[in-house]
Amino acid sequence: MSPSEEIGLVWFRRDLRLDDNPAWAAATDERRFVVALYVLDPRLLAAAGPYRRRQLIANLQAFDYDLFERTGGRLVVRTGDPVDLVPDAAERLGCGAAWWNADVTPFATRRDDRVRASLEAAGLAVHTSWGSLVQPPGSVLTKKGKLSKVFSAFHRTWSATDWDPWPTPGDAVVYPDPAELIPRLDAPAPLPEGEGEAHRRLAAFLERVDAYDEDRDRPAVEGTSQLSADLRFGLLSPRAVVQAVGEDTPGRAAFVRQLAWRDWYAHLLLERPDLPEREVNDKTAGIPWRNVPAEISAWKGGFTGFPIVDAGMRQLRETGWMHNRVRMITASFLVKDLLVDWRVGERHFRHLLVDGDVPQNAGNWQWVAGTGLDAAPYHRVFNPVTQSRRFDPTGEYIRRWVPELARLSDEAIHAPWEVPALELAGVDVVLGDTYPSPLVDHGDARDRYLAAVAAAAEG
Repeated sequence: MSPSEEIGLVWFRRDLRLDDNPAWAAATDERRFVVALYVLDPRLLAAAGPYRRRQLIANLQAFDYDLFERTGGRLVVRTGDPVDLVPDAAERLGCGAAWWNADVTPFATRRDDRVRASLEAAGLAVHTSWGSLVQPPGSVLTKKGKLSKVFSAFHRTWSATDWDPWPTPGDAVVYPDPAELIPRLDAPAPLPEGEGEAHRRLAAFLERVDAYDEDRDRPAVEGTSQLSADLRFGLLSPRAVVQAVGEDTPGRAAFVRQLAWRDWYAHLLLERPDLPEREVNDKTAGIPWRNVPAEISAWKGGFTGFPIVDAGMRQLRETGWMHNRVRMITASFLVKDLLVDWRVGERHFRHLLVDGDVPQNAGNWQWVAGTGLDAAPYHRVFNPVTQSRRFDPTGEYIRRWVPELARLSDEAIHAPWEVPALELAGVDVVLGDTYPSPLVDHGDARDRYLAAVAAAAEG
């Protein structure tokens, strides 16, 4: 079909919403007819892991329903390589222009460049927006025109930078043929799906956000936003979240600061595509990682003998999510207690997390490992027992995920190896049998890690 200036195509990816979506708004405002397209890429589905894959499918189903309810149109779903299928859909449906929200991952940028080249070769205009970030890459720079290598400086500029206006949606007619059926779920999604449910989660968070700065580090308390997956799939606009939360209290300001971190890591990944593969700080490269397979397996399964670590890893394994403070504890334990390459943990988290997001995951793993920009110093080694006693003082979180320790006292549950064997036996805990003995002695492991880093620095 010949391209028509009246028909536009919107290629949805990580922006499964109709509200506050600049690509969708521009297309529906500038064209009389719009095709809403989503391409299921088998490569990304295979890499997603079960939780993120189910959440994606559920969100697609909800988005298709919302699209029909609000416009009478349907989501056009195709399965295969977007490099082939996006231009094919545009040609078949006579689209004269295409819109999408850009992404920062190396995979996405290579793919998008190829799709753009194909569409432009066919005479289509291509328009991209940054609907997944508060501030687009290149908008928050130092006086020398560079991306700041220190987050606090980035945050100051980020906070003071005006937002580029996003367009207002129009009333274009939406194409009504869904093409392919969205796959069926093989199990329930981790979270209630769709844009409406995401807004309900945001509303619930607004009722407790003022305590965010105090409660966010306590894994037994519902103190975090629970919005990470909604931002990952684009059910919520990050700008809309910033506007809804504001910065009127310390809790609100602390949360908005986290969205600045999110932007910073995205900007950093676009500038440093090797962020998931290579240490940003070259001085930390060359550490002689041990990478003992049995210890890695014990960490992944939640059988390290350190209750707070095991609780977090079991929460991840069973739900596809882990509390943020516990993510830091478990990551530090893998890298600095077990001396395992941070990339092993980054890939494991990225596979299982329902909110798995390359820039955030890689950036945070490098922060914990001390290998990234503005990272936790390499010599800062989290003591898992100290962290556990501080942030889960009654052991409620541990009891939820490590039930074999549930009858231990609030004091004993954090370090059962410190408890006399007879006392453990009285609550049916036998180290090395009903619950693992610790994989390492934390003090010895810390010394080993610091020696390894020092040797790498000298080498």
